[in-house]
Amino acid sequence: MIKNLAIILVVFLCAKSTYSELYTALAELEELLHTEHALITVIKNYITAQEQNMLLLKRYVEAYTDQYKKASDDAQAYVENPINAYLLVKRLTTDWEVVQNLINKNIGEELITDFYEHTTDLKFPSYEDLNGAAVALTRLQDTYQLDTSSLANGEINGVKYATELTAADCFELGRQSYNNADHYHTYLWMMEADERLKREVNQTVERSEILEYLAFSTFMLGHVGLALTLTNKILELVPTHERALRNKVYYEDEITKTNSPQSTGENESILIIQNNTEGSLPYEALCRGEIRPSDAILAQLKCRYTDNGNPFLKIAPFKVEEAYLDPQILIFHDVMADHEIATIKELARPRFQRASVLNFFTGAMEIVQYRISKSAWLKEIEHKHIADVVQRVEDMTRLSMETAEELQVVNYGIGGHYEPHFDFAVAGDANAFKSLGAGNRIATLLFYMSDVAQGGATVFPYLDVALWPKKGAAAFWYNLHSSGEGDKRTRHAACPVLAGSKWSTLPNGLIHSCINVITIIFFLVSNKWMHEDGQQFRRPCDLERPPPEFTA
Repeated sequence: MIKNLAIILVVFLCAKSTYSELYTALAELEELLHTEHALITVIKNYITAQEQNMLLLKRYVEAYTDQYKKASDDAQAYVENPINAYLLVKRLTTDWEVVQNLINKNIGEELITDFYEHTTDLKFPSYEDLNGAAVALTRLQDTYQLDTSSLANGEINGVKYATELTAADCFELGRQSYNNADHYHTYLWMMEADERLKREVNQTVERSEILEYLAFSTFMLGHVGLALTLTNKILELVPTHERALRNKVYYEDEITKTNSPQSTGENESILIIQNNTEGSLPYEALCRGEIRPSDAILAQLKCRYTDNGNPFLKIAPFKVEEAYLDPQILIFHDVMADHEIATIKELARPRFQRASVLNFFTGAMEIVQYRISKSAWLKEIEHKHIADVVQRVEDMTRLSMETAEELQVVNYGIGGHYEPHFDFAVAGDANAFKSLGAGNRIATLLFYMSDVAQGGATVFPYLDVALWPKKGAAAFWYNLHSSGEGDKRTRHAACPVLAGSKWSTLPNGLIHSCINVITIIFFLVSNKWMHEDGQQFRRPCDLERPPPEFTA
C-alpha cells in the first residue's frame, strides 16, 4: 500500500513539475490547493477501494472457512456430494482467481510469487476441471430429471445435501454450458442465476451479464421473440451496451423476416423447458428407478445359499440373490470384507488414470466422453487381499482365473457414468483382446466397494433390470451364450452417482464361453473380466445357435 501511495505522489509531483518558482506568486500557490484537494480525493478513493477489497476478502475467507469446517467433519462424504464437489472446484478456480487479484492489489506480486514458491505440493484444479464439474452436474440434472431450483438449493430428490448456490455459482454453471454450446442448460442456469440475484443483498454478479448469455442462448434455441425481450432488458440496464444494440437490430430483422410476433417472455420460457425435457434416454428411466421387470418375472426370482460344489464352502456358503433368470444375473452378498476394500483402495489410489475403452476395430485403448471415471489395475501378487479376492471370484463363478484380466478398480467422479455398452467384443472385431490371446470375455463379475446414497445403479435396458450398489456385494453374469456368441441382452450401463462415491471392482468376471477366456472388470468399484480360454470343462460349449434376440 505504501508503495502504491508513493507512486500516486510521484505522479502528482511530476504533473506539477512544469511550474517554476511557485513560491513567488501567491496566485500560483493557491493553485496547489486544488492539487492537494485532488490528491486527497485520490488517496480517499484508494483507501475506499482497499477497504472494499478487504471486505470482499473477508467474505471469501469466511466462505472458505465455513465450507472447510463442514468438510472437516467427514471429508469423504463432503466431496462425494456432486454439488459440494462442483463448488470446491469452483472455489479453487474462478473464485481463487478473484481472491488472487484482490491480494495482488493489497500486497503486490511479491507475496503471490512467494506463495507459489512455497506451495509446490498443493494441487489446483484447472479450468478443464471446472468445465468437467459443471458438465457433470448438468448430466445428473438430465439423468435424474432434477429441478434446477432445488439443485441450486443444495437439494437432491428432496434431501438437503449441500450449501445453496449463489447467483454467481449458477451463472458460472450457465457460462460453462455456453462454452460447450449447450444452450438449453445455459438457459436453465442463467434463469436461476437471475432469480437468485433478485434476492441477494450483496449481489454476486452483474444482471446485464446474465441477460446477455440468456438472450443469446434463447435465440439459439429458436425463440427470437424472447431473445429480443431479454436484449431490451439489457439495454434498460446499460443503454450503451454494444453487443445488445447490434443484437437488437438483428433480432428485429429476424422477427420481420419470419413474421413472428414479439414474445412477452413468460409463455415462451415455459415452452423452452417443455421442448427440451423430452430427450431422456431409455436407460435413464432405469437409473431413476421408474422401470422394473414385470411381476411375473419377479415372482420367479429366489434367494439361496450355495457352496457351488466346493467342499470348503460347506461351512460358509455364499448368499446368492437372483436378479434375473434368462440371462442369469446373480448378486453375491457379503463377498468382500472391509479390510480387503481398504487395501484395494489404498493400492489403487496412486495409480488412477482416466479410464479408457477398447476400440474393437483398432485394438487400441481410447478415452471417450461416454465413460467418465478413473481406473487402476491390480495384480494378485501385489497383496494377499487381492489374491484372496481373485480366488473368491473363482469360487463364486467356478471359472478359471488363469486367463482372466487383472483386477480393475474404478472410481467414478462427479457425474461419472458409462453409457450402455457390451463387455464382449461383437462379431467382426478381429482386434478385440488380440493382445491377451485368450478369446472373448465370457463373463463379468463386479464388486461394489461402497454404499451409494442415491443413484449409481448398474442397469440392463433390454431386461428392465437395475442393480443398486451395496458395499461388499458382487454382481455376476455371462456375456456370451454357451455357443460362444455374444448375448446382446447383457448390454448395460453405469448410472451416474447422485450422492456418494461409487467404487467398484471387477475380478475375473467376464468369462468367455467356448473359447474359455475370463475377462475381469471392476465396475464403479472393482471389476474382474474372465475370458473363454480355459473354461472348456467349466462351462461346456453348446453347438446350437441361440434364438434371435433384438437389434442393438
